[in-house]
Amino acid sequence: MRLARESRYAIEALLVLADHEPDAFIDAREIVDAAGLPLAYLHKIMRALAEGGVLVSRRGRGYALARAPEEITMAEVLTAVEGPDVFGGRCVFWREECSTEDPCDLHFRWRDVRPLIESAIGGTTLAEVRASREILRA
Repeated sequence: MRLARESRYAIEALLVLADHEPDAFIDAREIVDAAGLPLAYLHKIMRALAEGGVLVSRRGRGYALARAPEEITMAEVLTAVEGPDVFGGRCVFWREECSTEDPCDLHFRWRDVRPLIESAIGGTTLAEVRASREILRA
C-alpha cells in the first residue's frame, strides 16, 4: 500500500476545514495558506473529495465538509483520492499488483497484514486525526 502525495494533501486540507465551524465554506487560497499546500494540486484533490462525498464545493464560496469530522473516515478520504483499490489491489512491496494467482515474494505476509491496516487506518475518523495532531503539537 503506497499512498500518493495527494492523499497527504487531502488530509491536510480536510484538517483545515475541520478547524472551522460546521457548514463554513473556506476559500481555496485560505486552505492553501493554512496548510502550506500547492494550489495546483488543491483543486484536483478537492474535486475528488467532493465527488467522493467527503466535502461540498460551492463556486465563489469555497469548500466545506459534507459531514462532521467524526463521521468522515480515512477510508472515504483515501478511496476518493487514490481509487477503490487503495487497500486491496496494490502491493506494498515491489509490484504494482500481486494476487494469489500471481504473488510477489512477500504476498503471504501482505495478505495477513493488509486487512489489519485497512481496519486501523480506514476506520480512523478525521476527528481522531485532528485530535492526535493537537496532542502531538502540545
